[in-house]
Order: sequence, then structure tokens, then C-alpha cells
Amino acid sequence: MANPSLRCDQTPAWAALKAHHAASPRPFDLHAAFAADPRRFENFSQDAPHVFADLSKNLVDAGTEALLFDLADQCELAKHRDAMFAGELVNSTENRAVMHWLLRNPAPAEETRVKVATNSIAAELTQVHDTLEPMLAYAEKIRADDNITDIVNIGIGGSDLGPQMVVLALEDFRLPGKRIHFVSNVDGSELAGVLAQLKPQNTLFLIASKTFTTTETMTNAASARQWFEARGGKDIARHFAALTTNVAAANAFGISTTFGFWDWVGGRYSLWSAIGLPIAIAIGGAGFRELLAGAHAMDAHFRTAPLAQNLPVRLGLLDVWYRNFLGFTSRSIAPYSSALRRLPAYLQQLEMESNGKSVDAQGTTLPYATAPVLWGEPGTNGQHAYFQMLHQGTDVVPVEFVTVKKAGHGLPGHQEKLLANALAQAQALMLGKADDGGHKHFSGNRPSTFLLLDTLTPASLGALIALQEHRVFVSGAIWGINSFDQWGVELGKVLAKDLEARLESGDSAGLDGSTAGLLTRLRA
Repeated sequence: MANPSLRCDQTPAWAALKAHHAASPRPFDLHAAFAADPRRFENFSQDAPHVFADLSKNLVDAGTEALLFDLADQCELAKHRDAMFAGELVNSTENRAVMHWLLRNPAPAEETRVKVATNSIAAELTQVHDTLEPMLAYAEKIRADDNITDIVNIGIGGSDLGPQMVVLALEDFRLPGKRIHFVSNVDGSELAGVLAQLKPQNTLFLIASKTFTTTETMTNAASARQWFEARGGKDIARHFAALTTNVAAANAFGISTTFGFWDWVGGRYSLWSAIGLPIAIAIGGAGFRELLAGAHAMDAHFRTAPLAQNLPVRLGLLDVWYRNFLGFTSRSIAPYSSALRRLPAYLQQLEMESNGKSVDAQGTTLPYATAPVLWGEPGTNGQHAYFQMLHQGTDVVPVEFVTVKKAGHGLPGHQEKLLANALAQAQALMLGKADDGGHKHFSGNRPSTFLLLDTLTPASLGALIALQEHRVFVSGAIWGINSFDQWGVELGKVLAKDLEARLESGDSAGLDGSTAGLLTRLRA
């Protein structure tokens, strides 16, 4: 990613934010903030496509936000955003463009398709839809095939977390009679547990690996093929498909049906691509297009809304404020929707793999903190697990409530109780409760953001995901890091290959004492 002329901590706005924080009363008093500004809710909440956000319970005032917008200007945030949407090589360490957003763009008009040679983005968009159409046609074919009752997606990381989260979230839109399973872990018990439920003649395996070399995925794929053949499966070409750019390797595996994507699609941003095939099978081609359309609407908002009314910008800047000035080290994601139960895991990869960096885009060590730790569970389960710490623990943890106004079920009384609990937790975190005895004292002034969808649909979910993607981009751009590489995952892969051979041979020469001792114990 191109860097601003000044690193964020060298800008006048950064110094002004430090001074502002030093001069502000501690702790920030949300009671007083609401009393001083009768319109605080209106001023710190806004609508964006398919998402309403209440930011009023956060530890910011108008002065803080103004300085954060100054920081965005001085770090040339708009320039970074526009570079991404222009197809520039913002992933500098891999010399790649970052254009997952293009996967969500509507198909170009026919006259545009004729002129693609003059516009590389238009040419890419044409290719996107030339790939999307057969992928969705294949999804419809599988949906119409009554002999296929089970679809097993074998992938890991972005080839698993995104599609799995979306399929679970859109359960109300799924086609009856099709069970969709996700296998990611190289631990064979996960695959074995799924295979035990299947019949070869009724199963379709989707092998999702960009390179068709990912160790976990290919190990599981090979075992799935062995299981299939051992139980009389004859037609691998019919019962296996690949989501990959390595067509030759897929063909060598026995797969003839492949759907590819581009090097400008990062794994954690790939659910919009062919990696989303299990989503399309679950909710249909029309539903998948609605998912894309909802995300595209949020793209347009991020691209065109003024910074002060731009929800991804406001959230990303709030993340910088909390991380670098208030020193908060984590954020809890609390989806008050069982359908969104995998959202925290998905967001963990999105944010921590993107912004968990300690060097800037030029490789210089940073003197300030970057990505917080993300964690959470769906409400109301989380209330009976870790909310004790949120209310009375020694660490202040900002909470992000994600709620849905209208339920997808017809059970009376449930949704009202669910929403009442979400409102109550946000209110309790803010207000607290005085108690002289100590044990029942709640300090209050614990910050939270409240995101509200009217209904959970493909379009609203698409918008919510795109909102989170762009929010991560914003904080990464401010910190001057490359949010689109992930070199931190590579070292362990290399060492694992060496240690796998050592587990077989018993050779511990040259290993550190701990690893050698564990290797010996594992072989005993």
C-alpha cells in the first residue's frame, strides 16, 4: 500500500490527539456526555446501506472525531481508498492489486464490454461475470439434482470461514434437502465425523484451494477421494469440483469441473468469488447476487460518502483511537443472532490477519500498536460466559453488538427477549451501578457500538461484511501497513514440513531443547 507522506504518529493530528487525550477527564464520562449534548444519539449514529449504527456509547466527543478526521486527511486516507478502487498495486509486498470489491460490481453494459481493451478494470469486470455466470449455473444444476443431498466444502482460512459463516447466517434462505458441511482442520476427526454421515452416491465434494497445494486442504481432499473410491464411488468428475486457479493440478486429481479466480482476490476476501460456490448452492444464484448487491451498496457508500458521514471510516478511526490513545487491546464481537454465530471467527481472520503487523509497508518497525484481538460469542450465550469481565474486569473492552430487528422465525416472545437483552447489556456497560459494598459495583463508562440490521437477508449480510472489510482497510491505511499480505503464517508452514519428516524418522538433531523433548515424547 502506498504510504502517506508522513507516518501517522508524525502528523500534527496525532500530536493533537495525544494532547486532547491528556487534557480530557479520566475516565470519559458518558453520563455527562449525554447530559451536555441532548442530540448525542443523533450526532453519533447514522444509516449506511442496510446497516444502522449507534456510536453514541463510545468514548468520543465531537472534538475527538474532528481530530480523527484531521488524522485521516493528513494520512491521505481518501487517496489510499481511491488507489484501491482504481486497481493500483496497493498490496506492495506481493505487487498485486486489491480488487475483491470488483467481484460485487454489476455486469458491464454491452457497449462497455465491446470497449474493454481501453480499460483494464472494465476488462477484469467482464472476466468476473464470465466466471460468475457458469459458477451460478453450476450451483443451480446441483440444487436441481435430487441425487446430491450433501455438499462438503473442503478448504481452510478464507476458503472456509467466509462461506461457512454466510451459509449458517442465511439458514432461512437455504434450499431444503441439501446439507452443506465444512471441513477445514487437518485433524482427521473432523473429516471422519462428516464422512460418517454421507453416502458416496449422494455427495459432492468442493475442493477450495487457490493453488491446489494447501497442506490441510489437499490432505483432506485425498482422504475424501480414498473414502469415496473405497465405498464404490466411480465418477470422481461428477462428485468432485475444484475452486482453484491451478486447473492442471485439479485435472490430475481427477476433477474436470473447476472455477477460478484472480491473484487480486485475497483469501479472506474471497467469499464473493468462486470460493462462494457453497453459498450459491445454499441460497441460489439470485440470493448470491443479492449478497453481492448488498456489498456493492456498501462499497459505493465507502467510496463516495464524505468522511464525516462515512460509516467504515468512522469505525476504522474509532479503532485507531481506542488502540493507540486509550490503549485498549481487544474488541468483543457480540452478535445477538444465533445465525451470526460464526461472525466473530470470520472477523478474527479479517482483522487480525490483515492488520496484525508490526512493520509498515516499507518494512520499518512500528513504534505503535496495530490490530486489537477480536473475540466473542453470540448473545445471550456470552452473557453467561464472559460478560462478567466486560462489566467488572480490570480491562476495558469495547463491545460491538450486532443485532437484527426482525426475526426469521415465528416463535412468539423470543425476539423481544433477545433484543431486550442486547439493549440492556449496552445500557448496563454504559451506566454501571454504584454500590458501597464493592462486589456489586459496576463502574460503567464501558464503550460499545450497536449495529442494527432490519432483517438478516443476503443483501444486508453482504453490506455488513463489506462494512467490516472497509473498516479494516481504514485502520490499516492510517497505520501505514499492508493489510493484504500475511507473511506471518508462512514460517510455521515451513517448520511443520520439517517436523513432519522428523516425527517419522525421530531425528532431533539441531532442534531446540523444548521441540526435541516434545518430539521424543510424541514418538514414545
